Amino acid sequence: MIHFYSWNTSNGKKISVMLEELGLDYEFHPINISKDEQFAPDFLEISPNNRIPAIVDTDGPGGESISVFESGAILIYLAEKAKSNMLPTDPRKRMQVLEWLMWQMGGFGPILGQVHHFTKYNPDASEYARKRYEEEARRLYGVLDKRLEGRDFIVDEYSIADMACWPWAARHNWQEIDLNEYPNVRRWYMTMLDRPAVQAAWNIPENDQPLPIPE
Repeated sequence: MIHFYSWNTSNGKKISVMLEELGLDYEFHPINISKDEQFAPDFLEISPNNRIPAIVDTDGPGGESISVFESGAILIYLAEKAKSNMLPTDPRKRMQVLEWLMWQMGGFGPILGQVHHFTKYNPDASEYARKRYEEEARRLYGVLDKRLEGRDFIVDEYSIADMACWPWAARHNWQEIDLNEYPNVRRWYMTMLDRPAVQAAWNIPENDQPLPIPE
């Protein structure tokens, strides 16, 4: 049994998608970050950084329980546990998937998160910060658009790199990004949206936010 601790965030959706794709038996535990539930002492034992998502696998290596925090680490762990081709065994393909996973973890996610803060939630806090992060967001979307040229998925075949990036692109409306300006990203985004696991994951936890569809 996988115990999955998360909330309605882009980082959380990565793991929702992965669990739904793998069809693993899991139990969802909501951690309402708007109520600071991530700072509860029992959650700190699972996630030392007081951040979601996190998992506890009661059937970990050697049959012992193991906890894993940080969304990228969780994606790698689950892929290896399930022996999934969503993290290839071919060394070259595996490294490419890990490269783009790290790209998301180190750039695409954090920068878009700052756009959410300074554009959606606090647009008047700092014109400098808003402009800085919006420009970097557009640059990163351009990087992704170039990568997806002639490819169905980020590393040719569907992988954890796509699962990591898609939930952030799914907030393009919060970022005031027009996906029509990035046609390869738009095509990939809609391809991802057609997957039943992605549609199911959007509603874990249940929420009233419709999936944004580019016009």
